[in-house]
Amino acid sequence: MAEADASAISLGRIGVFDSGYGGLTILRDLRKAMPQYDYLYLGDNARAPYGSRSFDVVYRYTLEAVRTLFSRGCPLVILACNTASAKALRSIQQNDLPGIDPARRVLGVIRPTVEILGNVSQGGHIGVLGTPGTVASHSYQLEIRKLFPTMSVTEQACPLLAAIVENSEADGDGADYFVKKYIDRLMERDPEVDTIVLACTHYPLLIDKIRRYAPEGMRILQQGSLVADSLGDYLRRHPEMDVRLSRGGTVEYLTSENPEKFDELASLFTDGEVKSRHCPLD
Repeated sequence: MAEADASAISLGRIGVFDSGYGGLTILRDLRKAMPQYDYLYLGDNARAPYGSRSFDVVYRYTLEAVRTLFSRGCPLVILACNTASAKALRSIQQNDLPGIDPARRVLGVIRPTVEILGNVSQGGHIGVLGTPGTVASHSYQLEIRKLFPTMSVTEQACPLLAAIVENSEADGDGADYFVKKYIDRLMERDPEVDTIVLACTHYPLLIDKIRRYAPEGMRILQQGSLVADSLGDYLRRHPEMDVRLSRGGTVEYLTSENPEKFDELASLFTDGEVKSRHCPLD
């Protein structure tokens, strides 16, 4: 039955959207876990960063990106951006998708990250490191308390870490200073934190330093593998979506910025060379 359905419908790629580069770490892990699918990545680098922008602006920008990926045939879009997931996902799912196409789906990165906490944290004290926008939204706090109401959540804004990564300073002494500063602040606020969620897709590029300055035995959750596992589970539970996805093992990169500029930095976030094309968003 699935084969007959697949031959009767138009197949499309999995769309992956981020305000800039960080979502490439999510895409990297998606491709490692599910290399058979085709992917289309869109980075809104011309208008990044999203972290300091208002809810309304992030929602508008994210919806434009989702519509763009839909127009290019993607039946499923992953918001591989914590700010977009925090400030736009729910509105798009509830208010926009029914009118655009009820058969398409938009998924985020917050829920898959939170769901695993019950199996990871021993003491129920969770620390969240994220951009000021993600922390101000309290999306992680709300989602954690929804699933695990007895857990204690401490959020720490890290306004400079993403910029450090994008300026190719992740290996510099300045990165050490700020990583230690933010972790120290988190632990001062709750010395019982036993699990840290990296709520920004740039932070995996700082993972060695984060491990160095985090207390011994601290569990540190990176989102890429969690999102990949969650998407695989979603597709197994929703064969009606899985059958709509093309399988050629390809990836294409789009950016709202200058492609040459995007390609130069993108290589920091991926395992290989990137060749992107320009895709205006407005």
